Amino acid sequence: MNPLFDGVWGSRLRLAIFASIVLLAVFLGVRTVSAMMELRYVGAGVQPANTITVSGSGEVFAVPDIAEFTFSVVSLKPTVTAAQEDATTKMNAVSAYLKEAGVNEKDIRTTGYNIYPQYDYESITCPVGSYCPGGRQVLRGYEVRQTTTVKVRDTAKAGDLLAGVGTKGATEVSSLNFTFDDIDVVQDEARNEAISDAKEKADVLARQLGVGLVRVVSFNESTGGYPVPYYSRDMVYGMGGAETAVAEKAPDISTGENKVTSNVTVTYEIK
Repeated sequence: MNPLFDGVWGSRLRLAIFASIVLLAVFLGVRTVSAMMELRYVGAGVQPANTITVSGSGEVFAVPDIAEFTFSVVSLKPTVTAAQEDATTKMNAVSAYLKEAGVNEKDIRTTGYNIYPQYDYESITCPVGSYCPGGRQVLRGYEVRQTTTVKVRDTAKAGDLLAGVGTKGATEVSSLNFTFDDIDVVQDEARNEAISDAKEKADVLARQLGVGLVRVVSFNESTGGYPVPYYSRDMVYGMGGAETAVAEKAPDISTGENKVTSNVTVTYEIK
């Protein structure tokens, strides 16, 4: 026997070597099992060689339950402070009107607030033969523009509100849009129709080919048909500036129906 393993120190050395061998065996065993599991996982993700791909489409017509429009209050004054105070007064009046008309405060959202200096150009009469800049800019004042988007849950009130905000201080009103409070509900209906359409096509194609459908291996969807903003001459007010008049008569608004579409592409494994 090797004298290295004699005595107390030899016993401890033998024990240490044995423990190291056991730990190495356990480590190699874990690594082997892990590698086998990874191999199985990779194999499970391999795309099947035999597939067919079909497309399907679906569309749903539904009456919108939400109307949205945008308005701006614009104030032009000699100083920034005066313009802000005037714009705030107008905005508060419009907001109070909307709330009294039943619009929830959470449905009145400021989407822009800007302050711009406004200048006039003055011509200068120049002496003959001398250098002349030709004119100069003269500060006329400061314009404050606050833009707000309103969501109207009672679409029948949309026309009255469009006219009403103009009488309370709004100088620009535009972008009336009819949409859905929860577009996903309508979109799900269109998707279900598209998937059913694709499945029917896949069944027919499988019968014609003399094969059977196994499982879906890929799915893609494209959607469309979202509501388009509705504009009319009666509701697009005040594109010319702060002093532009607005109509007091409520425009006739037709909600109509919106079409929501879904187009899907489905790939099936076949056998």
